[in-house]
Formats: sequence, structure tokens, C-alpha cells
Amino acid sequence: MTNQALLDEREAALAELAEPADMAKLLGEDIIFGRLAPGARLTEDTLIARFNVTRHFVRQALVELERTGIVVREKNKGVSVRSLSSREVSQIYEVRELLQRQAALRIPLPAPAALIAELERLHEEYGRHLRARHFSGVHEANDAFHLTMFAACGNPYLVESIKHYMWLSLPVRAKKTADYEHALASERDHFIIIQLMKGTDSWALAQLCVDHLQGPKKDYLQTVANLQNSALARSE
Repeated sequence: MTNQALLDEREAALAELAEPADMAKLLGEDIIFGRLAPGARLTEDTLIARFNVTRHFVRQALVELERTGIVVREKNKGVSVRSLSSREVSQIYEVRELLQRQAALRIPLPAPAALIAELERLHEEYGRHLRARHFSGVHEANDAFHLTMFAACGNPYLVESIKHYMWLSLPVRAKKTADYEHALASERDHFIIIQLMKGTDSWALAQLCVDHLQGPKKDYLQTVANLQNSALARSE
């Protein structure tokens, strides 16, 4: 998808804002693709002018984003994109790994044919978006694939927790979302996940669900470490 096509798609989405959740989704994409960096402030007046909506509409959208955890509201500072320290990233991913391992272990294997068919459909959709360089679609198909798989664990509260921590990790995942080689590696993992779900090895499935998380986490932590080392070198 060309840059102009992306802009046209975004303009169409802006024209169809019907609910605060629609605006929250667009802002979430800005965070996912790095257009809003960690720590960036989201002021009501700026958003009113940008989206041509009411102050009440903006406030509802910001509440929706706060609920997901990807923005934070601080006293006397307003709302800003969540900025994560190395310790916070490690802690968030520790919880993600625990949740996803346990959910995977609870999926009855072999998985039902209908579930396999839906995962294969989402896998194909992911591939189509990837080859078109439509990374917004890649992101949506990726999350739909994982949430569909984990829903098979039969515990909606566990699945909702996984979804919440997926959102909390968006500032970490953002750097890799539009990385073609990373997306290709994820596509290969998705294929293996489907094959494992046709079998009976729950432990192999659970381990792959944990291993699948490691790339963005390691990259983010390395970037933070490099920035800290550069700052230390400049201060000496």
C-alpha cells in the first residue's frame, strides 16, 4: 500500500468517526505506528481541532484509551502516551508470558476443525496484508489470530487479561509492527501454532506462545540500554 493510499484510508476513517471508540482506535494506531511517541501529550484542544469533534467526544475517547492502559492521566499534566521503563517492560512481559502460557495449556488439543479453519483464515488475511505492506491490517489480523486462539482456553477472564496486557505492551510492540522481516517471522510462528493445534503437544504450543513474545521485548530493552549508555557517555 502506497503512502498516498494510507493517507486516503486514514482520511476516510476520520470522515466516518461515529463513536468515541472510533477516535480511540485511530489514536491507538498512531501509537502503534510511532506517530505518537511514548510521553507525547494528548491535549483536548488539539484533538478537537484535528478530529473536528466536541470536547465531550474527545474526553470519552481519552477515557477509552485510559481504560486500555496505553495512555495515562497525571495530575496537572493531562493525558499522555504511556512511557515504559525497562523495569515496567520486564514486568509487563512477565505477566504476558504467564497468562499466555496458562491459556495455551488450557486449550483442548487437537483443536476443533472450526477453530483451525478460522485460524487459517486469519493467517491468510495476515499474509495478504503483509505482502501489500498494509501494516495496519497486519496488526489487526495478528491480534485477532492470537485472541481467537486463546479464546479456546474457555476462560473469558483469562482472555480479557491477555487482551489488556497486549494493549499495555503496545509502546514496546510499536517498533516491530511495521518491520517486514519481523512480521515474516511472526507469520512463520503462526503457521507452526496452527500445526501444533492440530496435534496433542500442549507444552510445545505453550512454549511457542511465550517465545513468540521475545523479539519486541528484547529490542525495546536493548534500545533503552543504548540510550542510557549514550546519556552516561555524554555526561562524563
